[in-house]
Amino acid sequence: MGEVEEQLTLVPPPAGGPRRRRSGTAGDRAVAEHDPVARVVVDTPLAHLDRIFEYAVPSELDDDVRPGVRVRVRMAGRQHDGFVVGRSAEADHPGRLVPLLRVVGHEQVLTQDVLAAAREVADHYGGTLADVLRLAVPPRHARAERSGTGASADLSAGDPPTRADPRPAGAGQPPAPGEVADGPWSAYPAGPALLRRLRSGEAPVAAWTALPGRPPEQDWPAAVAQAVAATRAGGRGAVVVVPDRRDVDRVLTAVAAVVGEEDCVALTADLGPEARYRAFLRVLRGQARVVVGTRAAAWAPVADPGLLVCWDDGDDLHQEPRAPYPHVREVLRLRADRARAGLLVGGLGRSVPLQAWVTAGVAADVAPARAAVRSSAPAVVVAGEGRQEDRDPAARTARIPSLAWQALRAGLDTGPVLVQVPRQGYVVALACQDCRTPVRCPRCEGPVGVPTAGRGPACRWCGLGVADRSRCRSCGSERLRASGVGERRTAEELGRAFPGVRVVSSGGAQVVACVDDSPALVVATPGAEPWAPGGYRAAALLDGWQLLDRASLDAAVEALRRWAAAAALVRPAAGGSTARVVLCGVPPHAQVPAVEALVRWDPVWLAARELADRVDLGLPPLRRHVLLRGAPAGVAAFAAQLAEAGHVLLGEVRATGPDEAVAVLGEAQGRPLAEDVRAVRAVRSARKADDPVRAVLDPVEGPR
Repeated sequence: MGEVEEQLTLVPPPAGGPRRRRSGTAGDRAVAEHDPVARVVVDTPLAHLDRIFEYAVPSELDDDVRPGVRVRVRMAGRQHDGFVVGRSAEADHPGRLVPLLRVVGHEQVLTQDVLAAAREVADHYGGTLADVLRLAVPPRHARAERSGTGASADLSAGDPPTRADPRPAGAGQPPAPGEVADGPWSAYPAGPALLRRLRSGEAPVAAWTALPGRPPEQDWPAAVAQAVAATRAGGRGAVVVVPDRRDVDRVLTAVAAVVGEEDCVALTADLGPEARYRAFLRVLRGQARVVVGTRAAAWAPVADPGLLVCWDDGDDLHQEPRAPYPHVREVLRLRADRARAGLLVGGLGRSVPLQAWVTAGVAADVAPARAAVRSSAPAVVVAGEGRQEDRDPAARTARIPSLAWQALRAGLDTGPVLVQVPRQGYVVALACQDCRTPVRCPRCEGPVGVPTAGRGPACRWCGLGVADRSRCRSCGSERLRASGVGERRTAEELGRAFPGVRVVSSGGAQVVACVDDSPALVVATPGAEPWAPGGYRAAALLDGWQLLDRASLDAAVEALRRWAAAAALVRPAAGGSTARVVLCGVPPHAQVPAVEALVRWDPVWLAARELADRVDLGLPPLRRHVLLRGAPAGVAAFAAQLAEAGHVLLGEVRATGPDEAVAVLGEAQGRPLAEDVRAVRAVRSARKADDPVRAVLDPVEGPR
């Protein structure tokens, strides 16, 4: 601990401690007469500069320098962007203050609530405030600012202004029971109470397990819309975050139908810079009180938020790929706690972190009654179980057993059918036909596959072509077989098997949003399944072993989440429906909890089982972990400093290439891992370390 503690003392505290107070000056430039000191968050990637800086306010900028505006400042001889977070009469800095260079735009784009939440998120993930603000506030677009209507609200980073209660007369009172018992939430015992609490201005936290196979007016987007409507009836705003644009379109349509189009705005990254900034300004100015969007929408500056929703929190699209790599679920939790807003985290499955909230009493369990599950869930059959092998000896080993063929053929008589394939591409992996040893690239050891029809084998990492007749390094055989087939090759094979049938492929860069009710073979990767308003007539979930064998702590829960997302699009078994979901390529469901949970349609049971298994082992989410990835020397040094602080190195620092290594550390009991990660980052930044390391707390995926 000695050297580490000495190093950590080199890092200045994030906020100024007791210092000699002195009036700010700006050289020869006249400063503002009142509150001449501006407190600024400077946009810099250097972790050791993660604190508030003071600048003098020139008199000519006095009227424009308000909390929340963007400014241009000089630091260490360079110009940087920043945000004003406050003004004061005197400075804590003992020397002469550098003046602000200019104000960039007049919008107060950084609100008090977002600033406070950003600081908490940065601390939670061991990052810097500047990194989080880059995620929270979109880049400025001058034309969008000029074309906006309405004046900017006085959204300061100090105390919020006093404002009149925006709720209509009588709002805030619990509605009559009939007003909340109708609609999608009537299938959930706790649903009506949730709506009543949202309408009355309370802040419930709910873990919601949604029903599958509902008609559009009862499906999960309609349930989200009703929760938003209850919140708006109480006079408060709402933010809904979903994984992708297809979900945004479905939810926005449902929400606009109940609260009005003028009150809603979509906020997604694919809108483009101008459209995105214009949508952001509509929310900032209070012209829209409901935001529906993807990951970045979690930071939408909705006035007086009453409900924050995260749909399908297990989807990896909710994990921010930029530092400090926050998860939407945690961002919304911190925002909801600070704003005293309701929080609704839901999905067809149940993530282990969300189940931990339920177990700890942080969130209430909002699950459907079993009778509603039985009437809504599809019929799931596992290929190779029961007496299937008597009629089809290859029922368990065939990629598409006869049971799946029969289900697809029968479904095509009346409408579309779905085939889920875990991998995108053509032939994603090759192996030796005789000994099953995977074929690896002779240059980089990457996996070898066939990128498209008509092309020879090539490395999927470096693109090097590999000879068709190259010998196996284990047995010397020249025969190859496909060990991993993607959705394009599967669509090609099914097109030949069902001549004359329309084949739709959805995955990768070509994702289809919706299919009509006419017969079609839809081949899709997980998460890219098109929505079928009339419901699929059958589904085959292929290569289930690939999802179960993923090198991830959450492999079982994630496999169930992906299977359930596809199966939920199939017509329910109730009412005499012949639609079936056939799960292929997995062991008997009695041996695999994830398979059993799908057959029973009970994701909560699987999540609770996984959580219980992790209690004694101290695994996430009960114990925080950090994944270090980067230059080998940097990873080794970073891991050593965390280990000296008491955190546990799990395994060893492992090389994943000539210029990269990874390491995983678990949190020491009684010592916050995030604080030490932040401190080590600051030390490395101050010393200008040239071996970069990426530190990800609570990683969704483990090292590969």
